[in-house]
Amino acid sequence: MEITRDVARASLQREVLIALGLSIGAAVALGFSRFAYALLLPPMRETLGLSYVEAGALNTANAVGYIFGSLAAALSARRWGAKRPFQLGFLVSALVLALSAATSDFTMLFLLRTIGGISTAFAFILGAALAGAICPGSSAERKGFLVGLYVAGSSLGIVVSGIAVPFALQEGPQGWREGWMILGCLALLGALPAAMAARSVPAPATGVSAMLRLADFRRLTPAILGYGLFGAGYVGWMTFIIALLRDQGGSSGQTAGFWILLGLTSTISTLLWGRVLAQLPGGRGPALIFFITMLGTLPVLIQPGLFSAFLSAVVFGSSFMAGPAAVTILAQRQLPASALTAAVALLTVAFALGQSIGPILAGMITDVTGQVAAGLWASPALLGLAAIASLFQRRAD
Repeated sequence: MEITRDVARASLQREVLIALGLSIGAAVALGFSRFAYALLLPPMRETLGLSYVEAGALNTANAVGYIFGSLAAALSARRWGAKRPFQLGFLVSALVLALSAATSDFTMLFLLRTIGGISTAFAFILGAALAGAICPGSSAERKGFLVGLYVAGSSLGIVVSGIAVPFALQEGPQGWREGWMILGCLALLGALPAAMAARSVPAPATGVSAMLRLADFRRLTPAILGYGLFGAGYVGWMTFIIALLRDQGGSSGQTAGFWILLGLTSTISTLLWGRVLAQLPGGRGPALIFFITMLGTLPVLIQPGLFSAFLSAVVFGSSFMAGPAAVTILAQRQLPASALTAAVALLTVAFALGQSIGPILAGMITDVTGQVAAGLWASPALLGLAAIASLFQRRAD
């Protein structure tokens, strides 16, 4: 009996290490490439003279690239498996981060953000599929915990960027270049452990489907719609929240503290959400996450001030990165293992479509009204709709 417990403990430790290694891909794909842009946006706007629409367009370019990458990721996994494309996506993402420091040209930045969107889709989607395959024969709770551990890497990436970017900006707004370079170098340092983790994932017992069957697509329709609305709502808020805090008079130290608190809360809560989400049937898990995320957008919009900002950081941070974990667990429960990569890819396409709309919409409203807060009010509306749509997702048969 003791030997059996030791073997089980060693197996769990090995699975946790693999999930942690893969989570570096999530940190680079979302924490660095997507979310850190919010920290670098104000100094980039100041030094490059960007409008809010142009600033939003750079994040939209990343989201559009993410759409194409999402489609290509499932096809590449079908042909070459998930491991090698994951590693390639990781490396390209790290290089794009570093190269973003090399130009002030809007067109080149737009192109780099687009390429980065493609590569980060490979890294995140295939990383999620690998995380879901770490322990194919285990319980839903254990799988949910490992997927949550993987997604938590994105939140840890927020914390790291919250430390690294303000350090780069100490000499003034022109330090945005150093910010991108630091993030790129940190990403490259994580390439080896991420690759080793990917190689350690057991090969799937069944083939990988590149496309979902029509019946599977229909089954996931509410989840797909809800996840798209969630992408539009949360990313618009994340893109311009630092700009809003600056507009409300927040200092550099206060905005950095807000960002780090958001990342820390997200890291801890995402680990806890994995087990909870595994217990919720149908679309109740995503619906709950989307509703709490909506609540998190409100304090800083209703009442400007440091307390409201930190309250938003805690509530929003406690839920938003559980969204990918929620829909991954949902797809894992609804579909056979062979369809998981295709399902995650399709869900991510919907997510990326939403993310391509959110920043542009918020930027347009801000440019028209002259108020950053006005643009961010679109987020709670979209997140509320996302929660409602997800409630129509039926239970797995």
